[in-house]
Amino acid sequence: MSNEPISNEAVQKAKEALDAHVREIVNWHFSADTGCPFWLDWASKAGWNPAEEVQSLDDLIAKFPHFQDEWLRDLQPEVWVPKAFEGQPFNVFETGGTTGMPKQRIGWSDYKIDYSEFSEKIADEHFPRNHYWLMMGPTGPRRLRLAIEHLANVRGCSCYFIDLDPRFVKKVIAEKKFDVARSYMDHVVDQAVTILKHRKVSAVFTTPKLLEALSEKLDLWESGIRGVFCGGTTMDPQYTRFLVEEVLENRIGFYPTYGNTLMGLAA
Repeated sequence: MSNEPISNEAVQKAKEALDAHVREIVNWHFSADTGCPFWLDWASKAGWNPAEEVQSLDDLIAKFPHFQDEWLRDLQPEVWVPKAFEGQPFNVFETGGTTGMPKQRIGWSDYKIDYSEFSEKIADEHFPRNHYWLMMGPTGPRRLRLAIEHLANVRGCSCYFIDLDPRFVKKVIAEKKFDVARSYMDHVVDQAVTILKHRKVSAVFTTPKLLEALSEKLDLWESGIRGVFCGGTTMDPQYTRFLVEEVLENRIGFYPTYGNTLMGLAA
């Protein structure tokens, strides 16, 4: 990485590109030809025209209120369908739903875009092409399940799945049924062990705690694992180092990521 200072000219060009991107997005969402019912109705009641008045990121931040989570719980999904996508079936993705009705958001191909780009950032050494993956994590109504399978497919791979229900885990922990939570984790991990013992798998996606639990039941390297794509819960630097050095023994590629159902893959 270069230590040279970034020039004012480069900063200005980046700002101009970002502002142009903001204008494009706002114009698209607040055009009657492309926008969705929710934002078009919002603009009609707001008393100002975002397509005319938002010319930069600063304008966007200054003029719009905070997005209300309850909109994603209370409103029917069709209010979010842009005119440009009218008539096209959509995916419905949900959050954990630990506080009642889960937040929902719809989508078409954004997860494919995110993970196709991400594929260019992972090494063939750790994620060999034309092979097999294993996902041990939340599937069901989550965007992640489709995203991981797409990422595998982009690299010519197929993927096995072991489902984890985080809503159940959070429920039993809230009820202080820690023995039930542990038993459920063992149940999930045991299924993964069975796959790894009987099928050729070179890459795993899972959460940090499940990865640690899996490593206690078999040798990941000897089982053929060469890359781990990990996310879903907090990983501080100390725990990340533990996973890399102790769990993966500095032999298996480790790719910690951050994202969520609503915004997708962030980093």
